[in-house]
Amino acid sequence: MAKSASPDQALIAMPSFKAMRSFVAAAKYRNFTRAAEALCVTQAAISRQIRELESHLGTELFTRTGREIRLTTAGTALFDAAQLSLLNIFQATERIRREKSDKRTLTLFCSPAFSALWLSHRLKDFFSAHPDIDLNVITTQHFQVMEPGITPDILITKTIDLGPGYQRIPLFHEVVYPVCTPRYLEAHPESGTPQGMRNGVLLDLNPYGRSQLTEQVDWNVWFAFQSHDLQIPASDSPQYFSSNDYGLLMQMALDDQGLALGWDHLVKPLVQQGRLVRPVPEELALREAIQYLMINEKKAGDPACQRLRDWLIGQFA
Repeated sequence: MAKSASPDQALIAMPSFKAMRSFVAAAKYRNFTRAAEALCVTQAAISRQIRELESHLGTELFTRTGREIRLTTAGTALFDAAQLSLLNIFQATERIRREKSDKRTLTLFCSPAFSALWLSHRLKDFFSAHPDIDLNVITTQHFQVMEPGITPDILITKTIDLGPGYQRIPLFHEVVYPVCTPRYLEAHPESGTPQGMRNGVLLDLNPYGRSQLTEQVDWNVWFAFQSHDLQIPASDSPQYFSSNDYGLLMQMALDDQGLALGWDHLVKPLVQQGRLVRPVPEELALREAIQYLMINEKKAGDPACQRLRDWLIGQFA
């Protein structure tokens, strides 16, 4: 005869889900009547659930003044935890429900810069062509350290050592060149030469937090590859700014604050729109720095995943 499980005291002592839902609604709307309308129940039902919850906890959760209710200190503490917990439950059940519906949800991993500068303005075309696919985009610089419970279907990354289970499709090699706004170049015409750029306001990409990238290209590296014996100013110079946030650097460049190194696949649309210009024709082609599309082998035969894969590859054709 199988041994019965011992009672789970934490689960036994936990308030009912219905009572917690009534409490969160009442706390959110600060009114029992509005909470009842939101949950499609009677006001009496809300009041009863709150009384039972307060009795269970041995403390008041609301102070009542006429029709107005306010959270007590205990009520505030419970609301902060309960609201987040119920939201997490809702999101989990929605994900499960969507998986059983006609719509498919795919998870795409990419870098923050790729998401903001490349993917964002193209997604409307994808959704227009594939209305039955929902997309969950997760941005990270650390593709080799994925959070538990999140399994990407497709990744766009330079990191190729993800272990077994992923097919690899090369997309393009990287090309890097200086960019700035037309207004900045007009105000600093000397930036039309490498020496002039050296004496300008350089917005530099530093390596902190980017250790998993295959190489680090900053202004010193770019000048060295162009065979210019130039060094950027010391980091305490007002003409130099450094950050590991590429999105920040590009926004500063767009705000006429200096010269940044532009990765062609990220800044090309901005150059084509005239929002950024290339002050010099020199560029650095990193033929060994290849961006790959990595697809989960378990999803490689899935029609929805194939459509996302083909769409992404088509954007680079």
